[in-house]
Amino acid sequence: MAETPGPLVIIGGHEDKEGDRVILKEVARHLNGGKLVIATVASHEPEGYFECYRKAFATLGVTDLVELYVEDRSESLDGPTLEILEGAAGVFFSGGDQLRISSQIGDTPLERRIRALHEAGGLIAGTSAGASVMSETMLVKGASSESYRIGDLHMAPGLGLVPNVIIDQHFAERGRYGRLLGAVAHNPRILGIGIDEDTAIVVTGRMFKVIGSGAAYVVDGEGATHSNIAEARRDRALSMFDVRMHVLSSGDQFDMEQRTAHAGEHQAGAKPPKV
Repeated sequence: MAETPGPLVIIGGHEDKEGDRVILKEVARHLNGGKLVIATVASHEPEGYFECYRKAFATLGVTDLVELYVEDRSESLDGPTLEILEGAAGVFFSGGDQLRISSQIGDTPLERRIRALHEAGGLIAGTSAGASVMSETMLVKGASSESYRIGDLHMAPGLGLVPNVIIDQHFAERGRYGRLLGAVAHNPRILGIGIDEDTAIVVTGRMFKVIGSGAAYVVDGEGATHSNIAEARRDRALSMFDVRMHVLSSGDQFDMEQRTAHAGEHQAGAKPPKV
């Protein structure tokens, strides 16, 4: 058993699969030639996902790939599904609906097998819906591109691989600032992490590093001095004072324990974050 769990590669969606493939190269590096399970559980129509990743990883030294799909929750309980994970070095959750991941595999032998793989040092990666499900509480639904309105947010338990955070994806591209602030307002103990497309945070322990072409945003409500989240009538805009936000691009790091950001060595040739 490893002294610490394996790394998490949490991707904001639409990662590059044909060019430099910075994020997929990071996944491949941690696998070190080992078997990768592509979990397409989040999709109601998974056809095409596996083949897309098989092609993208083909020249990155990841050739032992298998697909994991669960049509019904009962399949997460039996032997044939669990056998897919035997000998795996990592699991990659593709996009779709994060609620489908948690409802189909949550608190099942399959989830416990994935968790055991991670605790033994194995890689867990996820993109889009597969990113949101990594946190203890996951965002399921909420308006984008506008200020947060009281009551306009749906959250549910996630897999809890990253404690005390809530993760949102497609962040700048879909204007999800308001809903992440709303999520943090519900409980300022948690950190809100928004991840742009073709961008990932690589989590080891309680630290993460940003890679890819966009940015990661960290919303810290610990020092907030005012919020109307509990008193305001439904549909009123959120009011919240003294909230901190960090914006990190490729190479920057964040200490989730100390809630501090650190400038890192930035990747040569990385595209600037989209504004």
